[in-house]
Amino acid sequence: MKAFIHEGTAGMDGACFAPSFSNPPAPKSGEVKVKVKAAGLNHRDLFVLTRHQPNDPALVIGSDGAGVVSEVGADVQNVRVGDEVLIIPSLGWLKNTPAPPDNFEILGLPDQGTFAEEIVIPEVQVAAKPDYLSWEQAGVLPLSALTGYRALFTRGGLKSGQTVFIPGIGSGVATYMLQMAKAVGATAVVSSRSTEKLKKAGKLGADLLLDNDQDWAAALNGEKVDLVIESIGAATFNRSLGVLKKGGTVVSFGASAGDEIALDLRSFFYNQWNLHGSTLGSVEEFHEMLDLFRKHKIKPIVDRSYDLEQTGEALSYLKQSAQFGKVAIKINS
Repeated sequence: MKAFIHEGTAGMDGACFAPSFSNPPAPKSGEVKVKVKAAGLNHRDLFVLTRHQPNDPALVIGSDGAGVVSEVGADVQNVRVGDEVLIIPSLGWLKNTPAPPDNFEILGLPDQGTFAEEIVIPEVQVAAKPDYLSWEQAGVLPLSALTGYRALFTRGGLKSGQTVFIPGIGSGVATYMLQMAKAVGATAVVSSRSTEKLKKAGKLGADLLLDNDQDWAAALNGEKVDLVIESIGAATFNRSLGVLKKGGTVVSFGASAGDEIALDLRSFFYNQWNLHGSTLGSVEEFHEMLDLFRKHKIKPIVDRSYDLEQTGEALSYLKQSAQFGKVAIKINS
């Protein structure tokens, strides 16, 4: 089968399109085989290129995908050949718990990922594809939407009428969070250094657009937000605290601009702030997220699409962080 793989050399130098990679085995008991129609890129795919060791067997990368069930193993109860499905990337985390279990993994490392014509996964790792989504929209949805859902609702407790601040609008997770926040009746404040991304966020429903060079507190005219979702880290973390109301909550799920911050603890405890970490989410939360998408007919924003043979180009584009929304890979179109 055709696939995009990593082997031999760390980083992008070890990533390549394989026109005749080995086919996955027949599904075992409780497993299904999916003919992948489309997949989505995540920054995790770039990290995998350095985490996957040169001496390890060749790895199909990719955590997002959607396709058609082509074969089922014994004891599969709820999935049939021909079903159109989303692939759930959260492995070993079935129920919503305060933190993932010790055996938690994400599809695409160490298991084979989605940038291939076929994949075999457990039955519990698929969910019915919403009918109103195209294949490309479905293929880019799983990982980022689940990450955003858990950060906003499970960890952040966002409710209708509250205000959420999402620094760094434009990433897949950030655009999903903006869409979900507006769907439940929240006010959404976003920031970016890109005027074009801010314009697009405004068209998507953002209530207040902040340039990264602005004084955020002044732009809010003394108003404070209930919730901050932080994925940038050192570059914005303390600035974000400056617009958080007393008793408010910060949820952190990333640190693209630095892992370490200097924190004024006295200010933190006097303001009674809450700080929560978050990462991906459980299968249970994935189905909750899908219910929200279906109820409000939320459609993923696809910035660009590439053919499977062009995945290397797609990864280079993603590395620039120039996209607004998601980057899709067309496989069995």
